[in-house]
Amino acid sequence: QVQLVESGGGLVQSGGSLRLSCVGSRIIFRFYRLGWHRQAPGKQRELVADITNGGTTNYADSVKGRFTISRDNAKNTFYLQMNSLKPEDTAVYYCNAESLVTGAGYWGQGTQVTVSS
Repeated sequence: QVQLVESGGGLVQSGGSLRLSCVGSRIIFRFYRLGWHRQAPGKQRELVADITNGGTTNYADSVKGRFTISRDNAKNTFYLQMNSLKPEDTAVYYCNAESLVTGAGYWGQGTQVTVSS
């Protein structure tokens, strides 16, 4: 079955950087809108950033100028570069792929990002 696997999470100090990766198997990412979402304790899951198959990006206001989403269709992988991290960025980060044809969506298992002050 389709699998999305995130990596790159961890513990970092405020102001630091992390790069998340999401690798897909049994799925061809170039036919999907790809996104990163996050869920902090006690809060709803929210969109952080997404990118279309044409490369158009969209960011939550809270991460604009600090995070960058990118995709490498040849590697069937996409990324979230997170700079200038803040304690409020602490959350479980999930990658998501949404089919441009059927609307079907797939999620990764999540990776924890913790930013200490």
